[in-house]
Amino acid sequence: MNNIIITLLVLTLASTTFSSNGATVSNAKPTVIALSPHIVEMLFDIGAGEQIIGTSAFADYPEQAKSIPVVGNYLRLQIEKVIALQPDYIIAWQSGNPSDDLTKLKKLGFKIIYSQPNNFADIAKEMRLFGQLIGHQKQAERKAKQLLDELDVIKAQYQDKTPVIVFYELWSRPLTTIAKGSWPQQFLNVCQAQNPFKRVATPYPQVNIEKVLQTSIQLIIQPLSKNQTDKQGFNWQDWPIIPAVKNNQILQPNADAMHRMTARSLEELKHLCSAIDVTRQWLLNNNEQAHASH
Repeated sequence: MNNIIITLLVLTLASTTFSSNGATVSNAKPTVIALSPHIVEMLFDIGAGEQIIGTSAFADYPEQAKSIPVVGNYLRLQIEKVIALQPDYIIAWQSGNPSDDLTKLKKLGFKIIYSQPNNFADIAKEMRLFGQLIGHQKQAERKAKQLLDELDVIKAQYQDKTPVIVFYELWSRPLTTIAKGSWPQQFLNVCQAQNPFKRVATPYPQVNIEKVLQTSIQLIIQPLSKNQTDKQGFNWQDWPIIPAVKNNQILQPNADAMHRMTARSLEELKHLCSAIDVTRQWLLNNNEQAHASH
């Protein structure tokens, strides 16, 4: 019996420290509900994955994220589940979570932090913020610096490359592309890929095939999710008049990695720039051969 009591005391003391005036201070790190797959991934990146006690639908990376209880999706949150979990913080996606549910939770006294990364610099900024907030400042700083340093290297590698004219297929039905202000446009900027629709007023414009035919598209970028099949993308083979289709210059990068605002998307940026460079070299070689034949 004495051994059991001693063991319990040791376990209690291991999770508790005492301040100079004798008050107890808990060593437990804050618990978090993360309401977006990109927030979940970002918290795992900075070493805070075990502090996530609730998340939203489609939070499937890394593998451990699949076992976290789901408390809602982009349409609706399960308020009762959130209340039962009693998180120290709720980190919400500002443009991707139901604002009325978040307002209710705020009125109930929950601390809500908003995430809205629009570019790679914002990812680093939010990593640092979350690290300070929930006790992982050192790892967050290290990861943020690593991301920005790698981004600078990629930018320097491609900044003087000859532009390649691309069409970026965000969605197939209706056919939707990207413009300035969209998340994927920064990928094209870094890789020196020229987007004919870049200056359209809305970040994610719907376009018809006639508009695409008016541009000399050299490369089609068709990101696909692992849950998609080729048939769910736009059927470009119906339009061999497009140079990219005629020359079989179509890329299908990993949409899950590319479209999530996390450090993992930087790896996808590297792959994309490298793949675009292959097309660029093919175009240069093809032009040289055409000139030589004349």
